Amino acid sequence: MQQTILAPDTADEALLTPQQALLTDDSEEILRFAVDALGAGLGAALVTLTGIRGGAARAVGAQMVVREDGGYCGFVSGGCVESAAAFEAMAAIACVEDRVVRYGEGSQWFDIVLPCGGGITLHIHRLRSAQPLLAVLNLLAQRQPAALRYHPAREQLECVTGVTESGWHEEVFTVAYRPRVRVMVFGRSIEAQATASLARASGYDVQLVETLNDGTQIDTQTAVILLSHDLHRELPVLQAALRAQPFYIGALGSYRTHQKRTQKLSEIGFAPSDIARIKAPIGIFPKARDARSLALSVLADVAAAQLAADES
Repeated sequence: MQQTILAPDTADEALLTPQQALLTDDSEEILRFAVDALGAGLGAALVTLTGIRGGAARAVGAQMVVREDGGYCGFVSGGCVESAAAFEAMAAIACVEDRVVRYGEGSQWFDIVLPCGGGITLHIHRLRSAQPLLAVLNLLAQRQPAALRYHPAREQLECVTGVTESGWHEEVFTVAYRPRVRVMVFGRSIEAQATASLARASGYDVQLVETLNDGTQIDTQTAVILLSHDLHRELPVLQAALRAQPFYIGALGSYRTHQKRTQKLSEIGFAPSDIARIKAPIGIFPKARDARSLALSVLADVAAAQLAADES
């Protein structure tokens, strides 16, 4: 592996200009973009943010995929180096050689400055097979965590399990992936409809349901949102949520309504510490009187809870 300056060898290569083919920072979409490229017979490279010096717009483990025709998706910064990184990735594909590049602080590219003032290191891997990516996507589809482990010395990529944090582990770099956050909205109300609609637009895996059934799955990547206006109807859902481990449970209603809810759950046998997991009244700001404002308040609360869970 070596750091290489991009110098196209042919006129055809010189004419290729990187273009953003898909605007996304969703890990599953990025990996699927790579799988589709390989399936279409195009060379592709996986670019991974493996080091940060000072500040950076993205976290370690952020990725982008670049096709040999210059089409790319994903982000490894705030958008200031993606095109340059795509050029390097195209060269790696053409040379059939992985490489390392650095931008910002400590880089040979003095004309590429990161607005945050820091520096980043990128490892570029020319994809030899779609199999590791497909294995990750398959695990995520089953709502199981997965990871890609990259061996720079061997220029090898493999799917592994049991890793929850992205970073260096001795001489290999691992990117951890979690299943897409599921937003489970219970209720027949207009508030439930508005919240489900906004959640879909935000990229969540949304389930809008009225009752629990045997196929209802509540896991650690689930937010349970109760917007039913009916304490009796919501009670079975609350019991199931409190017995599972969702990262968020929220319920509609006033403080007085929540006192009644708390009393019913206490009578059933739930401890105060269990009941305290319920965010009620739901949302980040009080007295949201219309459905769209409530939906925004609720999903902002879910996003904050997700970030807190990821950092814990």
